[in-house]
Amino acid sequence: MGIETVLTRQMGLAYPIIQAPLAGGGDTPELVAAVSNAGAIGFIGAAYLNPEQIAGASASVRAITSRPYGVNLFAPLPPAEPQKRPEPMLARLAPYFAELGLSAPSPPKSIPYSFEDQLAAALESGASCFSFTFGMIPPSAVQAIKARSMFLIGTATTVEEAIALEKSGVDAIVSQGSEAGGHRGTFAGDFSSGMVGSMALVPQVVDAVRVPVIASGGIMDGRGIIAALALGASAVQMGTAFLVCEESGIPDAYKQAIMSAREDQTRITRAFSGRPARGIVNRFMTEVESQDADNAILPFPVQNALTRPLRTAAAKQGRAEFLSLWAGQGVRLARRQTAADLVARLSREIESTLNSLRCSSTLTASKE
Repeated sequence: MGIETVLTRQMGLAYPIIQAPLAGGGDTPELVAAVSNAGAIGFIGAAYLNPEQIAGASASVRAITSRPYGVNLFAPLPPAEPQKRPEPMLARLAPYFAELGLSAPSPPKSIPYSFEDQLAAALESGASCFSFTFGMIPPSAVQAIKARSMFLIGTATTVEEAIALEKSGVDAIVSQGSEAGGHRGTFAGDFSSGMVGSMALVPQVVDAVRVPVIASGGIMDGRGIIAALALGASAVQMGTAFLVCEESGIPDAYKQAIMSAREDQTRITRAFSGRPARGIVNRFMTEVESQDADNAILPFPVQNALTRPLRTAAAKQGRAEFLSLWAGQGVRLARRQTAADLVARLSREIESTLNSLRCSSTLTASKE
């Protein structure tokens, strides 16, 4: 069953479901295309891709779907504060590198491409949607995206951020609740102030802006989708549910960690990337954070680049204790299946939930 909203009409979707951008390898072209082919919309998480890789991933998606899909980038980061000395973190990471058979870690080199370079590739990607997180994008970028008639989506964790995004010209806003897995999109104020749950955040954002709102955070099944729509959202964005799909590119050890995790086993951490993100608690997170972490962890993206070789080696060796296991608080509801089967299941659950609500309403009316 399809539920039509303003946003599904604008984006050409059968279902109000967006596969969250899964930067770092989760959203393979096969996953993105499968989600779009099923009537939802898949997204390429291109934040860590260079322009050539963005072009290649987009070409691969276009080869297996003619349906709309999107591309996502991180907004340009503000100037960094005075750089911390990397030596304490290098020393802390050295034993882990050695355990995985790697040479001693060294300071990462600077990235040879810019947001502008990535944006240029995204504009040529053939994607019909462009989304971003971590802040605001320049007015010139908004104009360039609009000139390509791409649907533009920003990410907010507070009402203040949502209002700022609307003023900047976005077409829709992802309302990222504190339950969401992965990096927090907070950009106005400290991260703790942006830890607002979806149940509270979505209706307040809906009331504050005129553009469609996309609910994100802990949504894993049809019940969650109906709840989000009842709060005023026009669609949902789901990440963890798609991470365990067959087409997802994350290591099997990561998928197994999600499938065996409980709702109380995720936590916000800076240990892997230098930026707050929600993931399943593991050895690396626990040990690094227990050692005066704030004085050693480097800012994003330096910390992220520094731990990447460790995470890459851990993925090859099936060592989940060293992986950044990004996941939301709805992990118990995860199911291993294809992306097409997931979208079909969500559709059935939407219909079942609506029928249950209708029956409850009928029973209540008959008792009055």
